[in-house]
Amino acid sequence: MRSQAQYRASFIADLTGSFVFGVVDFVAVLVLFRVTRTLGGFEFGAVLLMSALAGLSFALADLCVGNIDTMQRYIRTGRLDAILVRPLGALGQLLTMDFSARRAGRVLITGAVLAVAASRAGIDWTPARIVLFAVIPIAGAVVFASVFIGTAVVAFWWIESGKFGDGFTYGGRDFTMYPMTVYSGWFQKVFAYGLGFAFVAYYPCLALLHRTDPLGLPAAIGWLAPLVAIPAAGLAGLAWRQGVRQYRSTGS
Repeated sequence: MRSQAQYRASFIADLTGSFVFGVVDFVAVLVLFRVTRTLGGFEFGAVLLMSALAGLSFALADLCVGNIDTMQRYIRTGRLDAILVRPLGALGQLLTMDFSARRAGRVLITGAVLAVAASRAGIDWTPARIVLFAVIPIAGAVVFASVFIGTAVVAFWWIESGKFGDGFTYGGRDFTMYPMTVYSGWFQKVFAYGLGFAFVAYYPCLALLHRTDPLGLPAAIGWLAPLVAIPAAGLAGLAWRQGVRQYRSTGS
């Protein structure tokens, strides 16, 4: 971070750009509610709360593990070999070697929007809901981080897999910003339940707002939703170890 800050104009431009792109994500929600009063059965305050929770979860994951999407470059050039022979964890090295502080801009703007959304959503605050509200972004960040790592592992078998991973990471961010009731069919089943994106913001929001699930799942799901982060992290860890185990270098 200190080295990046030495180039002050570039650093400020990157941070500002990240901040602006974070704002644009929520502008889409405002535009939608210019033409409708509800979206998937939810009013503006509830949708903004979902979007803010999903946005902050993704921003935290992107800040902490977003650099893993450079792994295909390390595999292609053979630089991953140098990482593997060091007496340090390969995953930790990959996450910190090209750390980008500019991603902090998105964390700041999404955190500010979440504060506004929480004040407007009409939440009946109780100690349990305060704890849930604090845990949701962390658990959601773990889910997104697991997807980041799980899709990056594909590069061990398919080096040019960057856009494939983006479809699940950035696509998952956009998916979680809206109620699951606006989706249907296999698309809803795969992304909402298969990949666990419904448990990042949608079900926790139902618990915060004390609303029943239009899709029919019991109310307790909203309170248990953060626990999905545990198996998600475990599966990502297994995928990472399997990828490293079968890696045989570039041969260069």
